[in-house]
Amino acid sequence: MLQLIRTCLLTLWAVGPVAVAACGGAQDPSRIATGAYHLVLPDGWQGGPAVIYLHGYGSSSAKVLGTTTLVEGFTGRGYAFIAPTALPWREGNPTDWAIRDGWVAYPRNDLQFLSDVLNDAVARVAVDPDRVLLTGFSRGGSMVWEAACLHPTLARGYAAVAGGFWLPETRDCIGPVDLLHIHGFSDQVVPLEGRTIDNPGLGRFTQADIWSGLQLWRRTNGCPSKPSGHDASGEIWRRWWSCDAGSVEVVLHPGGHGFPSQWANLVLDWFEGLER
Repeated sequence: MLQLIRTCLLTLWAVGPVAVAACGGAQDPSRIATGAYHLVLPDGWQGGPAVIYLHGYGSSSAKVLGTTTLVEGFTGRGYAFIAPTALPWREGNPTDWAIRDGWVAYPRNDLQFLSDVLNDAVARVAVDPDRVLLTGFSRGGSMVWEAACLHPTLARGYAAVAGGFWLPETRDCIGPVDLLHIHGFSDQVVPLEGRTIDNPGLGRFTQADIWSGLQLWRRTNGCPSKPSGHDASGEIWRRWWSCDAGSVEVVLHPGGHGFPSQWANLVLDWFEGLER
């Protein structure tokens, strides 16, 4: 708790009105022209790497900061934690990210929004733009895949949890990236094979097959068909490809629609390995 208080005070001192809801207040987030985000800085922050975390459907950055163990998993290793908030996909409806899924009326270009959030954090608190990890859960994970596909220079690495492409199927991405995908083997909300969701009055929306999406990533990165390595020695099963440009790694855990234990360390170990 003392560490969290120190982090909160440091953040408020360093960036003025940027909110840290996890520090015991429903404070206002930082607002930019295209939206809002929350920010937590690690103790002793002098500038450095950052994690941008994208929440799931219907959530918000304030709710994310309420999960202190999630935030501290990253700030405890010296990363600024940036949590943008999605907009309602239509007035009066839950928040969602602007993902290519057949719905054409999203209120914002979220790729531009994420760029604006990063640029604001770089200018205000000296985030290193060359050491940014974009990660997210569920629909936030789908937005990670979207950003990696359509804006491959936004972040140094992309790590999605339980979310991938939606139909109509994505067939081409702009360029290679380093991508880590984490998924629960028994996930029934976003099954590995995809599923169709009927929304009465709005239409039918289909989660694409994760395996098909990973095949696209291997093709985009120029990966060989045979993995460069694998590890199935514990509950976490891993397979990775070293490619002509970028890399692809898949992590499966035995759970459902959620995170494996110590997932922040898993993601950051992978991310920091990219810089070696």
